[in-house]
Amino acid sequence: MSYEFRELLKKVGSGPHTSENLTRQESETATRLMLLQEATPAQIGAFMISHRIKRPTGEELAGMLDAYDALGKKLPPIASKIPVMVMCNPYDGRSRTAPLSPLVAIVLAAAGVPVVLHGGDRMPTKAGVPLIELWDGLGVNWKTVSLEQIHAILQQTGLGFVYLPHHFPLAQGLVEYREQIGKRPPFSTLELMWNPYAGESHLICGYVHPPTEGMFRDAFALRGTTLFTTVKGLEGSCDLPRDRTAIIGMAAGEKFDRLTLVPRDYGFAAKELPLVSNEDLIDQMRAAMRGEPSELMQATIWNCGFYLWRAGACTSLESGFSQAQAILELGQAERKLQQVIHAIEACCSVLSN
Repeated sequence: MSYEFRELLKKVGSGPHTSENLTRQESETATRLMLLQEATPAQIGAFMISHRIKRPTGEELAGMLDAYDALGKKLPPIASKIPVMVMCNPYDGRSRTAPLSPLVAIVLAAAGVPVVLHGGDRMPTKAGVPLIELWDGLGVNWKTVSLEQIHAILQQTGLGFVYLPHHFPLAQGLVEYREQIGKRPPFSTLELMWNPYAGESHLICGYVHPPTEGMFRDAFALRGTTLFTTVKGLEGSCDLPRDRTAIIGMAAGEKFDRLTLVPRDYGFAAKELPLVSNEDLIDQMRAAMRGEPSELMQATIWNCGFYLWRAGACTSLESGFSQAQAILELGQAERKLQQVIHAIEACCSVLSN
């Protein structure tokens, strides 16, 4: 049993009137002890549920991120004029609406905006469709390559995916506790703001509840993260909604601007695409990459137009929408997908030889 951890657990688990917030250093220590499994299973489970009831602070999340940085490997920097866009989606996936992130990432990479995503397999509590299953369906097997190889693929193609079970097994080791406690612990907030890339980056953080955005901002201010975008997205993802106003926060340096995008103003208003089987969704994604008109294609253009503009790859939202549409209609997205597949196959071929 870790007596150091027990003292930290006492602080967060003493009830609504006497519990205390941890300092950044204390939070880093607690997270490190959990990642290394030096705390006992009983201590880890108790901390997770107590911390959820208390609610994490921005300072505590900053300390948790410090531990992730200390114990998790990161992708080395690549040569890029545009900061790498790191898109942070909930690890427990989607259960109601169709995920767009793989298709959006492909289009952005085809436009010269490098993108990194991260996540794992089906995960509690929602156990919805994770991004890795969609990548698998598209023929992109991120599970087979090392972090060093992903760095090379990112440099070559502008796309990368950090697969938690393979590339950060210490964090994967805490997943089973999420199932056992039956509630999302603070680690589910952490995954929306973790950056597995070591170079100049632009974090995209999806969220559901408005207070979460405030915690993002507090933690980033403490850690010196100055380039990030927050999105009140579909099921907490980075996907912009089409049936309601998109609420977005944009930080650059010391500035933080609020942007509200009304889909109707740009001709993109529609009902959200319902979640279908992986096979049907993959078919729709492939059709969109062939430039075949559909609601999925429109949703992709809506998202990509914003992200291209936000990345500085175009001068206006309208030009971003036009560029995204052209990339799909001209087959550039399909060619980018094939480039990524071939790059992974080449890495695996070298490894097998």
